[in-house]
Amino acid sequence: MAEVTAQQGAGTAVRVAAVDLGATSGRVMSGRISASGIEINQMHRFPNGAVRVGSSYFWDVLGIHREVLTGIREVARSGPLHGIGIDSWAVDYGLLDRDGQLLGNPFSHRDPRTDGLAAKVAAEVGAAELYACTGIQQLPFNTIYQLAAARGTAALEAAETLLLLPDLLGYWLTGSIGAERTNASTTQLYDARSGEWATEIARRLGIPWGILPPLRDPGSMVGPLLPHVAQELGLTADVPVVAVGSHDTASAVVAVPAETGRFAYISSGTWSLVGLELDQPVLTEAARLADFTNELGVDGTTRFLKNVMGLWVLSESLRSWSDRRFRDVELRSLITQAGEFDPQRTVIDINDPRLLVPSSAADPMPERIAALAAEAGEPVPHSPVAITRCIIDSLAVAYRRQVRTAAELADVPVEVVHVVGGGSQNEILCQLTADACGLPVLAGPVEAAALGNVLVQGRALGADLPDLAAMRALVRRSYEVRRYEPRDSVDWAVVESRVF
Repeated sequence: MAEVTAQQGAGTAVRVAAVDLGATSGRVMSGRISASGIEINQMHRFPNGAVRVGSSYFWDVLGIHREVLTGIREVARSGPLHGIGIDSWAVDYGLLDRDGQLLGNPFSHRDPRTDGLAAKVAAEVGAAELYACTGIQQLPFNTIYQLAAARGTAALEAAETLLLLPDLLGYWLTGSIGAERTNASTTQLYDARSGEWATEIARRLGIPWGILPPLRDPGSMVGPLLPHVAQELGLTADVPVVAVGSHDTASAVVAVPAETGRFAYISSGTWSLVGLELDQPVLTEAARLADFTNELGVDGTTRFLKNVMGLWVLSESLRSWSDRRFRDVELRSLITQAGEFDPQRTVIDINDPRLLVPSSAADPMPERIAALAAEAGEPVPHSPVAITRCIIDSLAVAYRRQVRTAAELADVPVEVVHVVGGGSQNEILCQLTADACGLPVLAGPVEAAALGNVLVQGRALGADLPDLAAMRALVRRSYEVRRYEPRDSVDWAVVESRVF
């Protein structure tokens, strides 16, 4: 199947559908790769978000599947289609029974059922041993903790297979069961040394390791479309689904338009992923204590990074304001006004776990930010503009700290910071990141995850893209980036000391 498809794409333009799912929205893009460059166009976009039922948060995965089909259908209508690839956020999963049926809606990683589980798991396995095996940052929502929370439940006891969300959606398209490695590596159940599932860790925690599916590499073929899916989409059944870097950050890093290996990246969106691309994981005790993570990238690379709360905090604040008395607050205007507000007046730890849960009428995000400022002895922001400026300044401080820490832990010099994703459009944040890091910032492309998705598909389908350097060169030829030079107007070491 792979050979036939590659021959179809060889020497000609390759056109694919890139499904790129985020926690707040999803999109399906058409992507075209030719000798002259790469281009993508959004064909379908839809809102996404966790659905609260009682005290729990779930994903409407059937609704997501419906929207994915709608988007692929739109791409298919606009021209020939050679492949389909899916990337999404990490760690969340669905469980299938022995008949291949979904056992309930997947939980959202923002569900509180994992509260306190990290400490319990560490007591059972040992935090140092767990990190030495998996190399993963101890985040409360990691798959390992979600499964630990599910021990003894009817769903887990009935489960035959666990599929991470991109693999679940791919299963519904192809009937093929597997786990793409870049996303599998985020679960804290993947052995960073052996490249296989950490089944002994799972066994010791009472997690049924037999539900973990076979692993597959990015760039491999998931399978052809099921006949009824192909008919519904108006496609022939030989159109393959390709395993891309199915963790959206893995795809985004593929599309970082770097010319040198001495770069840091910030994939800036709902979450901010701040880190380096390395040849090997960093599994030291210092890396564990710094809470850095080692996730797989495309072509066997390691994404050595730190998860930072990201623009989620701003989007949840905006949602809270729109539900209350500030109904006329508009994001672009708010950011512009924040740029003229008192700089570095209030900074907080933007990674405080109290900012993780969605905003609500009873517990609005802006009030949480004000409370954190008060606890830290910082001036308390009250207006939307003041809170927005606090968020942006706090992100810049966090970026500075994590870029520098990553470089120190990996013993790798950094010469430039690449910002990709939606946050690359935030000029104030990009300039402050350059200032805080003391390094040039290159901002763009915006749709990096979708571009990386398209690039990996293109290579699998015959495009002449032998390695990451060739992929990145194609991105540079196709997209302009904006350069921000650091300014020396603020002593950012002093600002950082107010937070950490």
